[in-house]
Amino acid sequence: MPNRRQLFITINIITMQDFKYLLLISLMIMFYQPIKSQQISKEELIFLTPEWKGERFADGRPKVPDNIMQRMKSVSVEEAWAVMKNAGYGYQVAEGWQQINPDSVLVGRAVTTTFMPARPDVWGAIDARGKKAGKRGQNTWTVDLLVKGDVYVADQFGAHRNGPTIGDNVGNAIYAKTGNGIVYDGALRDVEGLKEIGGFTSYYTSYDPSYHNPNGDLNTMIVGINQPTRIRGVTVMPGDVVLGKLGVVVFIPPHLAEKVVKTSEIVRLRDLFGHQRLREGKYTAGQIDSKWTDDIEKDFSKWLNDHINELPVPKEQIQDYLKERTW
Repeated sequence: MPNRRQLFITINIITMQDFKYLLLISLMIMFYQPIKSQQISKEELIFLTPEWKGERFADGRPKVPDNIMQRMKSVSVEEAWAVMKNAGYGYQVAEGWQQINPDSVLVGRAVTTTFMPARPDVWGAIDARGKKAGKRGQNTWTVDLLVKGDVYVADQFGAHRNGPTIGDNVGNAIYAKTGNGIVYDGALRDVEGLKEIGGFTSYYTSYDPSYHNPNGDLNTMIVGINQPTRIRGVTVMPGDVVLGKLGVVVFIPPHLAEKVVKTSEIVRLRDLFGHQRLREGKYTAGQIDSKWTDDIEKDFSKWLNDHINELPVPKEQIQDYLKERTW
């Protein structure tokens, strides 16, 4: 049985170990919080995206599968809009953009940033917390978080003169991390340099050669990273699927992404079949442009089987579609 001195030493060692452990935890918390400056918590992000049941990033952002993202590139704006409208999401399309690479399609997972007009006290508090975590200019905080397949989506409240937070340096950093462009409700600078980045398909509000927060004119500050934000008339959530084409940007809730893709593929196949049969004179326009009869549906299923290796939809998807049919 240990004597009193041995017992004291043992208790003291345990106490010191506990103290060191608690100190380590405290330091981790102190360090962790600034790194998360302006970011929504994982728990809150999961709470705000309850319809998504699939995989998530470590921070809670929904992660729509890569194969859905790839197939999304062929979806039309109208097809995406129709699925979302029918599901009750009537305000998911943002218009009125200038573009970089207007003939290309932008598809990716949204990483959101919200700027507001700066006021010195709030800006100072936010900036000081960032600096404690080793961060520098606020315009790069979100860029540090980006990964392949992301789209940097920023509400900069349309700021123009002395507003640009992205030029060719930051643009190259974004592209290196994501392989994608941006959706930016504000002014860009160095647009000529940004256009030299081959795949930097982007949507932005305006161009100005100035830069944000010049000396003596504090005019922007970052107030949210991966939080709900507003782009034009759309509420955008982190993890939304961004689809940009034909001058507009569609933000698709993650839980609707697969349905949007599948619906688009089915519509595409039915259109190909219908157009071919019209050219052949087998059916009238009235028959094809209204609800199809059972005979036409059976003809369509047979046509799918006969042309399964020639159609612009993956063979595996057509096979899945045919399994769901009763013809």
